[in-house]
Formats: sequence, structure tokens, C-alpha cells
Amino acid sequence: KLLSNMIDSKKKIKIAIIGLGYVSLPLALAFAKKKYIVAFDINKKRVKELNLGKDINLEFSKKELKPSKKLNFTSRVEDLKSSNCFIITVPTPVDKNKKPDLNPLKKACETIGRILEKRKSLITPIIIFESTVFPGATEEICIPIIEKTSSLRLNKDFLCGYSPERINPGDSTHKLRDIKKVVSGSNQESTNWICEFYKIIVDAGVFKAKSIKVAEAAKIIENTQRDLNIALMNELAIIFDLMKIDNIDVLEAASTKWNFLNFKPGLVGGHCIGVDPYYLTFKAEEIGYKPAVVLAGRKINDERAEWIASEIIKEMDKRKFKIKGSKLLILGFTFKPNCPDIRNTKVRDLYDLLSEYGFDITVVDPWINLEKSE
Repeated sequence: KLLSNMIDSKKKIKIAIIGLGYVSLPLALAFAKKKYIVAFDINKKRVKELNLGKDINLEFSKKELKPSKKLNFTSRVEDLKSSNCFIITVPTPVDKNKKPDLNPLKKACETIGRILEKRKSLITPIIIFESTVFPGATEEICIPIIEKTSSLRLNKDFLCGYSPERINPGDSTHKLRDIKKVVSGSNQESTNWICEFYKIIVDAGVFKAKSIKVAEAAKIIENTQRDLNIALMNELAIIFDLMKIDNIDVLEAASTKWNFLNFKPGLVGGHCIGVDPYYLTFKAEEIGYKPAVVLAGRKINDERAEWIASEIIKEMDKRKFKIKGSKLLILGFTFKPNCPDIRNTKVRDLYDLLSEYGFDITVVDPWINLEKSE
């Protein structure tokens, strides 16, 4: 078996990682300790900064990004041509209508397809997706694009797998090596190979999902579950406020029970929790089911900023404070603590809502990268 040969002779593995964000950079640095890595991104500025030892996401230091003969940060597609193992980690956001935006993923598939086109190699190439998608996207969208572009056929000319990312930006405790990796493949051989492949860099162990769709679905519900738990806390906070009960006091009391899940109310933004549930609801509606609970949770969380703004206005009005022209300080702007990421931050929604009332607002957040925010 060609893949078995790759396992037996690790020297034959030539890894390319597509995308250089929060997910791919830890992968690149981890694999580079063992193998030569080509780390590709279309963002030339990002590539240049990494080559200079600068990570604007503040996840890695200059020392950790020091030049290495085993790691090539590049924006040149040509540098990918000798690779036979591709890991795709491009963003999968939603558009203004809360529908999946798979354009970056589709373009990545087209790029891989062109690289594999008419390739003659003794080693079967394998493509592993880590980008969050709805169940079925890998097999229904990604693989057909690769097949069409390359004129190759899955499980004959190339193999494929899906291993959902579990990177948590700003978390110094749960790192790539410490988080169990879920893997899946287009056939049993590729699943086994991907399992052995990730064992190279993951100490926590690897779990073989029954299928690619199962692995995709597992990733989606990880964040959907968290989104719904926070939505419940946000709704309870509104109810307790109307009842003149301190929400924090309630949570403190309830948390004394061993099986109480101590989620907190708050703004839900970012690139995962505030986005991934829409991938699930999109697919559910596509197959004819209206997901009432998931969408209800999303609605509550999306409206949280509006509720906070209204509470501020009501409190100021009660105290007969002048609203227009009042100086207002917002401490923190990123979507979560200890992280410079402002993607889909709901603090922006709060800022915009309060600005409409005429507040003179100052925002302070030492984590924000102003250069990246522009």
C-alpha cells in the first residue's frame, strides 16, 4: 500500500499547511520539530511578519518563530508542488445573512487540485481538512472541486480526511499537544494513516471517528452546545434582572451542586461559538428541518449587546444623567480575554448601539492590534 509505505518511511512525507492563522501556526511549529514543513498563506504581509519572527496574534514569541531549515513560511504556490500531504486550515466564516461563506475553502481546494493535476508520483497524496464546516461539506463540496480541478479520483489517485481543529486562542493551558485529536478518513487506510500522522505531535491521544461526517458534526456541536449554554445564562440574567435578583449570586449558589454547569452570561462573538451554529442550522434547513432550539439560542446571544445598551440607557435615565455627550469608557474590545482577536466581537455592536445615543466613547484594550484592526 502506498500510504503504508509513507508510514513506514516517514522521510517520504512532505507536509504543506494551507493557511497561517490561529489553527495552522501551532500545527506548523509542532510538525517542524519533526519534519520539513511548507506553511502557505495568500496574505504576503502575514508571511513576511512570520519570517521576521512576528506573530500579530500574540500566540508565539519571536524566539519560538526563530528561522528554521525545517519551516518555510511562503505565499508562493510553487513552493507547494513537492508536497504530498496537505492540511487545509483556512477560515470558514458566515456572510451578512448568517450563511456559510465557503469561498476561502473552495479556493484552497482549487489550488490543491491544480497542484495535483497530472502529477506522477509513487506516493498517494493525502488532503486533510481542519476548517470547521457543516456535516457533508468535505465530501459534497471539497472533494468534488479537487477531483474536477485535478482530474483525479478519490481513493484511487488521492486520499482525504477530516480532523477538526480544537485550538483555543489565548488559552495557555490547553495547547495543541494536550488536546485529543479527532480524525477521520475517506477510507479505513487513510483513517489509520491520519491517526498515526497526528500522533507525531499530539500527546493527548487520537480518536478515530466513524466517518468524515461524524467528525464534522462533532466539531459543530462542540461549539453549538457552548453557545446554547451561554444563551440560557443570558436569558436567565434577563429574567433575574426583572425579578431584582443578582444573577451572580444565583450562579454562585447553584454552582455548589456537583453537576451544575457554571456558564456565565455575556457577549458571544469570535470565529467559532458565534459562527459554527449557523453552519449546522444552514445544513438542517437545507435538508428540510427548522432547528428551533439552536436558532433561538443564536437569537438570544446576538441580541445581548442590544439588551446591555438598553439597560445602560435605562439606568442613566433613572438617575437623570444626560446621555448625549456623556463620556463612556469601555474596557475591553476583543471577543474574549487575553486574546487580540476582534473577529465578530460583539463589543463592536455595543459600541455602535451606544454611539447612536450620542455617547462620547473611549475604548481601552491593550490586547488590540491596531494595525490588524484597520
